[in-house]
Amino acid sequence: MMSHARLAALAFAAFFAAVPAQAQLRCVPFINYAPAVPAPRVDFWAVKSGDRINAQVKTVPYRVLFFGDSIIERWLLPLWDAKPVWDANMPQRGVLNAAVSGDRTENLRWRLEHGNLDGPAPKGVILLIGTNDLATGRQPAEAAEGVRAALTRLRDQLPTTRILLLGLTPRGATADDPLRLAVVATNKLIQTCAGDNVVYADIGGALLDGSGVLSKDLSPDLLHFNGAGYQRLVPKLDPLIDRLVGPP
Repeated sequence: MMSHARLAALAFAAFFAAVPAQAQLRCVPFINYAPAVPAPRVDFWAVKSGDRINAQVKTVPYRVLFFGDSIIERWLLPLWDAKPVWDANMPQRGVLNAAVSGDRTENLRWRLEHGNLDGPAPKGVILLIGTNDLATGRQPAEAAEGVRAALTRLRDQLPTTRILLLGLTPRGATADDPLRLAVVATNKLIQTCAGDNVVYADIGGALLDGSGVLSKDLSPDLLHFNGAGYQRLVPKLDPLIDRLVGPP
């Protein structure tokens, strides 16, 4: 007869074998303190956008969830002729726009914990977040750690889903703009998270001329993009999505 101690040891081992190991990323923490805790948005329009996503993940068929901030949400809007570019490239690939303008990384993490992942598990996820962290004065390492925390949450919740992590897009007119430099520094950090079903790509160079200038012809406010700007991005982005989840 097996001893009580042996039975207890086997039960203990079985319990921990049944608990999935926390998803691991190849990148190590970028700061030696915790990032901002997940936090909801209270702006009416941000709450409305979050509610839209929560409803759509349960009612709209999709293969890919595209998480982000205004860089992605504004792609849905009839501003600066952006929406026709979305309509011509994303719906047929099964991409659901799951972005909320103004979000920082902790706001996205809150959404991931409160409904944005309550639908069927997507085949792929695209993540582009962090520029608002920089705009509020955070250092690149802090923004990168927020991205890392969002990736960890996605890996835990969707362990078999492939993730396309996009580098932050250029902002500011020239290469020496302080926020542009912060974007470059952040991207150097988050690209180290690639591997184990996380693919990194920096497609923002398609928006710059040979001197590294971001033209107002593509980005009227030197942050968001018009239709011409998004049209520069889709030849880079479409094949990445097709490799992530298969062609449409």
